[in-house]
Amino acid sequence: MPAWLVALGAVSIGISTLCAIWIVADELRHPQSMRIMNVVWPITALYAGPIGLWAYYRLGRAEHAAASGHRHGLSSRGKAAATPSFAAVTRGTTHCGAGCTLGDIIAELLLAYVPALALALGWQSLWREKMFSAWILDFILAFVLGILFQYLSIKPMHPEMSRGTALKRALQADALSLAAWQVGMYLLMALAQLRVFPALIGRELPPTSFAFWWVMQLAMMAGFLTSYPVNRLLIARGIKEAM
Repeated sequence: MPAWLVALGAVSIGISTLCAIWIVADELRHPQSMRIMNVVWPITALYAGPIGLWAYYRLGRAEHAAASGHRHGLSSRGKAAATPSFAAVTRGTTHCGAGCTLGDIIAELLLAYVPALALALGWQSLWREKMFSAWILDFILAFVLGILFQYLSIKPMHPEMSRGTALKRALQADALSLAAWQVGMYLLMALAQLRVFPALIGRELPPTSFAFWWVMQLAMMAGFLTSYPVNRLLIARGIKEAM
């Protein structure tokens, strides 16, 4: 693998990790009013780097969350809301994407470092491309964690709601946006792994390389772009609450 590609990946991952650590340190002094967002913002920085750090200070600092907190319970499901703001949609999209990102990271690391799991999914035999079998576990974990993140937003906002109802609302609010995120991620990863890097270096990037995770960062940004309009629609229609 070219040294410049390894260096590019290492620098990108390093800067993004520092941004995530910076956010965690700041959240210890300025915790978010919605607890799950203390997890969302560092994860966002892991793929968005300085952009994620900017978004945290611009949209995610506790004072911004507290200023909008009184609106959390006001949008009723099934009722059309006013045109959602850029801030509300961005927060909703990063919230959705954090679960997807965490699920994708866990899935790729498990398949790379737990051979028995890779074999069980047919990574070496059933699929022509190892990437496709990885996507199975990617989607399962991303979906489960994404719905969990949404549940952990809805239940604290509505303590009177039963767990079953809160889970149902979480599924209704985030199922489409999670799927949209994964589609964007898959499209960019497929382009990179099946076209760009075979032409550039003669093979796909291994998931143990810095370059692979740099491409995953770009794929998460693509997921954000494909999920953003879906989140905007869900919030505008009152299916998903503005954050």
